[in-house]
Amino acid sequence: MTLTVGALLSERAATHAGVPFLRFTDAELTYEAVDARTNALARGLADLGVRAGDFVAILLPNCADLVVTWFAANRLGAVAAPVNTAFRGAALAHVLELSGAEVLVLDESLVEVVAAVADDLHHIRTVLVRGAATAIEFPQWTVLPFDNAEAPDPSPLPVVGSPADPALVLFTSGTTGRSKGCLLSHRFVVRQAELTVENFGLRADDVLYCPFPLFHLDASVLTVAPALVLGATAAIGARFSASGFWAEVRAFGATVFDFMGATLTILHKQPERADDRDNPLRLGWGVPLPEFAPLFEDRFGVRLLEAYGSTDIGVPIYSPLDEPRRPGACGRPIDAYQVRLVDADDVEVAVGAVGEIVVRPNEPSLICDGYLGMPEETVRATRNLWFHTGDLARRDVDGFIYFVGRVKDSIRRRGENISAFEVEEVIEQHPDVLEVAAFGVPSELTEEDVMVAVVPRPGRTVEPADLVSFCTTRMARHMIPRYVDVVDSLPKTPTEKVEKYQLRERGVTVSTWDSGA
Repeated sequence: MTLTVGALLSERAATHAGVPFLRFTDAELTYEAVDARTNALARGLADLGVRAGDFVAILLPNCADLVVTWFAANRLGAVAAPVNTAFRGAALAHVLELSGAEVLVLDESLVEVVAAVADDLHHIRTVLVRGAATAIEFPQWTVLPFDNAEAPDPSPLPVVGSPADPALVLFTSGTTGRSKGCLLSHRFVVRQAELTVENFGLRADDVLYCPFPLFHLDASVLTVAPALVLGATAAIGARFSASGFWAEVRAFGATVFDFMGATLTILHKQPERADDRDNPLRLGWGVPLPEFAPLFEDRFGVRLLEAYGSTDIGVPIYSPLDEPRRPGACGRPIDAYQVRLVDADDVEVAVGAVGEIVVRPNEPSLICDGYLGMPEETVRATRNLWFHTGDLARRDVDGFIYFVGRVKDSIRRRGENISAFEVEEVIEQHPDVLEVAAFGVPSELTEEDVMVAVVPRPGRTVEPADLVSFCTTRMARHMIPRYVDVVDSLPKTPTEKVEKYQLRERGVTVSTWDSGA
């Protein structure tokens, strides 16, 4: 029987009391300590009026206090709503209003950010400030120090709620539209953790390391929750840093890590060191898995596995542990899900053809329970009884899935649909390129032309004409970029996703290289 998050924490506190559960650069807490702090904070939140079904908004950097706040809300039957700390202005007001939270747990470093949108927030009544609490910034709200919020009564609170109740709302990054709040039940959190343990072969003696934000699925549901299921240790970094990654892995004693976006490429393109294999890692998982994966594995002595998933649907596709890698494949659907590839009319496409990934769970609550406050978006995503991911892929005869790109991240050029992902995949192979983003810009011939923004490797330069020449023998003619911008960095979310809307808005500038000029 699946437990609630709160019940599972109580069980682990009894069975693994002295085992380290949460490991941060500035703190380490055992299961017993996390349970005690969770209980104390839950009493404090209850004193502030938090009840079952309420939302508690959390605007904190990666820290133990964030996880404790999440668990404390769940212990009361309330829903934790960790918010992207990079959100500003209208985007921040949007997600805080969506949550309807009356209590906000806020880091002192973000007080001014919230103050800038305070007049647009109509639900918040109480703010718990982690750090220096001041009522001057928020005269309309009750402001209290987070450090004093834990009630002194040590007696355990009863577990409230059922596995079907919501535990978390995680907000999408908003890179392709307004951010949506995915309602995730206790069963979703626990079962996704169990499936992660099973399909990646995780062990109780593992230290699961994630350098990405806790408001993201990878760190919360796919790192902290699997550790909770196993009685293992979750080690959460402050942020991804190419220069600090391996030092942090060693300091944490990490045995498993996850990657996303270009992070694996960035690590691979760092200068080789004599101690590259001197690390405790045995496994890395994530998406996408580049062609150089075997070289990375040999260099760092770690096995890499790919999977496919999202906040909305969990992880329905894993690379089989006991089978050889299929180059380019993100894995095969697991038994807990049905997965199809369909055309624009929701008709399943033939083997080898490209279609949109749609999923349906074979168990309750394996996908999100809709988008908070957005019923139209929920209906649109779940039409014809399948959840539509917006991702394109093809399937081989053995059922392996090959990711092609986003429906909304395709480029329409001369009547051809071009996958931005496939353009980026080729350009990332260039020895002087660290990162790249491909996108469409308006063409004088209607439709779009292909443009790329390229970040050179440290100490290297990228010549646009040479880059285009590199592309001519490696991709179809209609995919070759017309425009090339060489930039210092790409605009990103805290989860390392490129914010392409910023690149599209900037478009072609006077400094852009144009092959057609």
